[in-house]
Amino acid sequence: MITFMFAISIIIVSIDKYKKLRIMTPMAKKTEAPLVITDVMAKYIDVVRLSRSAHTARAYENGLKVFKALLVEKWLDPHSTPIEKLTEDLLSPFAMYLKVFAPATEHLYLQAVKGFYEYLDSERYVEVNISRVRTIIHQRARRPGIRLPQFPSDDIERLLAFVSDPSNLIQPGENDKKANERLRAMRDRAFLLVLADTGLRVHEACNLRRGDIDWNEGRALVIGKGDKQAVIRFTTHAMKAIKDYLSLRAALDGGSGKQLAALPLFARHDKGAGRKIKPITPTTGRNIVTERVKQILGKDAVGKITPHSFRHYFVTTILRRSGNLKLAQELARHSNMQVTQRYAHLSDDELDKGYYEIFEEKRKRASS
Repeated sequence: MITFMFAISIIIVSIDKYKKLRIMTPMAKKTEAPLVITDVMAKYIDVVRLSRSAHTARAYENGLKVFKALLVEKWLDPHSTPIEKLTEDLLSPFAMYLKVFAPATEHLYLQAVKGFYEYLDSERYVEVNISRVRTIIHQRARRPGIRLPQFPSDDIERLLAFVSDPSNLIQPGENDKKANERLRAMRDRAFLLVLADTGLRVHEACNLRRGDIDWNEGRALVIGKGDKQAVIRFTTHAMKAIKDYLSLRAALDGGSGKQLAALPLFARHDKGAGRKIKPITPTTGRNIVTERVKQILGKDAVGKITPHSFRHYFVTTILRRSGNLKLAQELARHSNMQVTQRYAHLSDDELDKGYYEIFEEKRKRASS
């Protein structure tokens, strides 16, 4: 009997302790500091970095910086204001706040902040009326105008004609410095011809590895925009330029101790890289274009031709030769036909020729 009563007393004490624990737990939660707006913004940008490109993450981060500036003006310091204070009512003044920016920038920053509100709702930080968020943005955002791609087609063709002949780039010499200059020249030649003949974006070209290329078919499998796989095709002209460059690089590649397939297609050839085979970055890719434009076309042409100019050249060449929008869309890997349609316009030279053929010939016939 004594043992039974002792067991009951232990159970009662345990229940009391459990009750105390249950009571203490929510009290402990109340002492935690509430999340402020900047805390959650940082979490959101981390999610964007995981799911989108680095470029998109930077753009969204810039958009949130502008949004934070508005919050400060509205007496909601994002560094101290709890996230619960954020409402959809701030979107209307934010849309007005963005009118000083270009329409395309305004659109991008509104998308960033819309995504932030969707994140708040999905993670249950704040209850958000998503339908209202989308309606506010739709009603107040300007529509970016469609800009026709502008690029000096004739200058690009002059540039490509010049680099096609290796003797234009390579100076005779036997020392190590000259050897590195020859490597850079052959790399730059191959890089520019690949950009023009494939329509690759600069980061896609920089990420190519030797093993990505099917040397027999003249193709490569790339991971493009939006992490989409795609097949790109090389001309025999571009393939020869690549092979010329890699044959000159053979000793370096062989001494790297790595499998050839794993090595970058375009490598650095500077003091920092030494004899190691390191891939070029998009910054290096842009510098290659700038340096060769300055060398071949003169300093006044610097800035007029960028790596993306070669993509414009690629799409326009397809349209001029074929007139096939669908073909151009597929080869350029545009997800939206409207993007391709921006290129479906005549050059100024063609417009001038058409104009004078119509009106000058009409006047000549009238006067004769």
